[in-house]
Amino acid sequence: MKNRRLGNSELFVSEIGLGCMSLGTVESQASEIIQAALDEGINYFDTADLYNFGVNEEIVGKNLKSVREQVYIATKVGNRWNENKDSWSWDPSGTHIKTAVKDSLKRLGTDYIDLYQLHGGTISDNIEETVEAFEELKKEGYIRYYGISSIRPNVIKKFTEKSDLDSVMMQYSLLDRRPEEWMPLLENKQISIIARGPLAKGLLSEKMLEKANEDGYLDYSYQELKDLLPQLKDKLSGRKLNDTALQFVLSHQSVAAVVPGASSVQQLRENCRAVNSSSLTEAELDVLKQLTKANKYESHRE
Repeated sequence: MKNRRLGNSELFVSEIGLGCMSLGTVESQASEIIQAALDEGINYFDTADLYNFGVNEEIVGKNLKSVREQVYIATKVGNRWNENKDSWSWDPSGTHIKTAVKDSLKRLGTDYIDLYQLHGGTISDNIEETVEAFEELKKEGYIRYYGISSIRPNVIKKFTEKSDLDSVMMQYSLLDRRPEEWMPLLENKQISIIARGPLAKGLLSEKMLEKANEDGYLDYSYQELKDLLPQLKDKLSGRKLNDTALQFVLSHQSVAAVVPGASSVQQLRENCRAVNSSSLTEAELDVLKQLTKANKYESHRE
């Protein structure tokens, strides 16, 4: 498994990480998937305090305890469950962040978090206060580095101006090329992209249209998907569609890792095989760019 440097940090993360949200709450099944990830050479595990009311962090921490010094644990903060745990509210305040990090550390069973990410963000947030909290946590040793999880252009721009973040987690795939607009800026600032959703909810897997619905996907109608998905596979004969999908995302040097979820060991191994396959040629990349839309995030702009 190849590794890439995350931003300006000392973290060299595997090209594929494990998005832990889909692990579920059956610990035996989650343990099998995490162990398979370790066997494949994955060293980056991404969770959040929001997932399963913190149970996800507990499962991840427990299963990585014996290899803690060999892996990187990333989690997220900013969403607060209400007392009934049937909805959550947004809270990027410094007070919440400094309280929530200790709760996450306890659930994870570790003394530090490798990458602490703001789980969202709006332009009306007090970004200076959020950044100050992250910087204080770094100095105190609770976290090593920090980033944000957002695709909102105005939020990304503000954080690149006002912080020393090392990563931006964004949904990015052949069907959602919105992050490409920000790659030059992020590369210039040496900020890495962590790509979630690289398989577009399974549309870019061998199941293709089985995962589609009549509403389509983003700005693709169902009919457009019906026409496009077979072409993405047929035009690059000899490659499985998830090979093409993951290698397309990794073709950009600003991407440090793709982080698909995995609800089974088989799914995880298929994704790892895809990441370890040969890189796309320039000709193949040109074909893919011609077939797909260079989407742009139209809202949340200044």
